[in-house]
Amino acid sequence: MDRLDLYEPLDTLKPVAKNIWIVDGPEIKFNGMPFSTRMTIIRLASGDLFIHSPTPLPDSLKAEIDALGTVKHLVSSNFIHYWWIGEWHEKYPQAIRWASPKVRPRAAKHNINFDRDLAGQPEPEWADEIDQMIIRGSWAMQEVEFFHRPSHTLILTDLIENFEPSRVHSWWIKILMRLGGVADPDGKLPIDLYFSFLGHRDKLKAAIQNMIDWKPERVIIAHGRWYEENGVNELRRAFRRLGKFS
Repeated sequence: MDRLDLYEPLDTLKPVAKNIWIVDGPEIKFNGMPFSTRMTIIRLASGDLFIHSPTPLPDSLKAEIDALGTVKHLVSSNFIHYWWIGEWHEKYPQAIRWASPKVRPRAAKHNINFDRDLAGQPEPEWADEIDQMIIRGSWAMQEVEFFHRPSHTLILTDLIENFEPSRVHSWWIKILMRLGGVADPDGKLPIDLYFSFLGHRDKLKAAIQNMIDWKPERVIIAHGRWYEENGVNELRRAFRRLGKFS
């Protein structure tokens, strides 16, 4: 039996707002823990597709993707979320593979390569529609965050995790999720990653304030229940241990 009830149907487009979709993928294991997976797809004004944290690409999903537009950008948002970029690039060799901080040496061990590195400001290819920033912790956390301005949607990866206990089939995993601060309805930055910001919490707070200033209506995350409304309030809640935000 799988350890999680996943967000079915899997491997199919689910509309979020105009020109933005999510795809819920399979369960994976990381350090022995089960994780649901989710990618985000944005159709730019050019018709090019921005693929954030790709999940597997079965033929049925590829047909849906091809009907949307041209796959142009394959985005690794942190050094863990790169695994299926190689599979996507085999099917879309013209796409640009974007590297997050620290991902290149890790991915190279699996023969997954990249073309360009993500910066701390929007790339020219999508600057008219998507804002971005890099969250930098002291060791593990190096994540690129994106804000799709037309739909007022913030796209995170592991900066918030929000697992629903009712979907978990193991009592000890439920306990670990609560201890780690990633259990719905109060999902947060996982405690181990939070400690990676020792000495950097002022910078983290400033980055979260910048996201709040973007005024997101919704927040998509890669693992667990995402936030379809009240995006600003969810950010304030998830990062309240950093202090008050404006």
